[in-house]
Amino acid sequence: MMRIIQKSELVPHTLERSVVTIGNFDGVHRGHAELFRRLNRCAKMLGMPSVVVTFEPHPLYVLCRPKAPILITTFQQKLSLIEELGVDIVVILPFTTEFSQITPDDFIRDFLCNILGMHHLIIGHDYAFGKNREGDYETLQRLAISERFTLQDMEPVGDDLIFSSSGVRRAVTNGELAVAARILGRYHIISGVVVHGEQRGESLGFPTANIETCNQLIPPDGVYAVWVTISNTHYMGACNVGKNLTFGANSRTIEVFLLDMSEKLYGLEITIHFVQQLRSVQKFANAGDLQSAIAEDVKNARVVLSSSDQTLIHPGSMVTRVEYNVR
Repeated sequence: MMRIIQKSELVPHTLERSVVTIGNFDGVHRGHAELFRRLNRCAKMLGMPSVVVTFEPHPLYVLCRPKAPILITTFQQKLSLIEELGVDIVVILPFTTEFSQITPDDFIRDFLCNILGMHHLIIGHDYAFGKNREGDYETLQRLAISERFTLQDMEPVGDDLIFSSSGVRRAVTNGELAVAARILGRYHIISGVVVHGEQRGESLGFPTANIETCNQLIPPDGVYAVWVTISNTHYMGACNVGKNLTFGANSRTIEVFLLDMSEKLYGLEITIHFVQQLRSVQKFANAGDLQSAIAEDVKNARVVLSSSDQTLIHPGSMVTRVEYNVR
């Protein structure tokens, strides 16, 4: 099981030697996955632990909130996805205004080298760090000589499509779920707790689970074919995102109907994996027309999901399995 180290646990020589990468890793997409594979491979070859250093919250939420990105994953989801990729240790650094004032030299020398025993560092091609983002690859090359660690700068990963967090955000926002899945290496997910709703779906013969979620990146309003994970079991589903126009609802909701499961789910946490949009949200003349449309949605969802790639369902375990407290 992956070890999580928090700031309060860090003292000089917490680790004697390690292979390190550092970044935000929002979404844990295929570019990140390749970086972690190289990290693990190098760590195994050298007989050292692989260490991912990451921040909570995202630095821009502290330094310039209006420019902060919509996050692809919650922090818990990020930890679960990193663990699935076989990393030995994640170090969580609370990002504060005070932390942002640390110089690149001090961060590398006092933290990565003195505390984590960094022997080798792998970074993404465009990584910048330290006060005012003054640290870059040239800074690291200089410090690698004085602090005696080796350095690897990883090139961008992708083919005709570069794998990036911004690319995922753009694809999901535009409803391009296949593009998002291609970058992520999995279906885009949201997770949440099932809460009581208006129970209109039950009156129509399609009882839905209403979800409260902390995820920020939600696909556009519409009806989707989805896989739903409950306690490590995957179920076919049809998910509606948006306002219920037929009944004049004003609030945006996320409701999912499970095709082959009828148990009450109140209070349970579930994960929704978005596969394909089936249609946009529509206002129907009456409840009967809506009922017919939902029946068609269910039929179409089953067709889509029957031919979907279930290897793209990640994380396979519950996303809150990893417990942590930022201190």
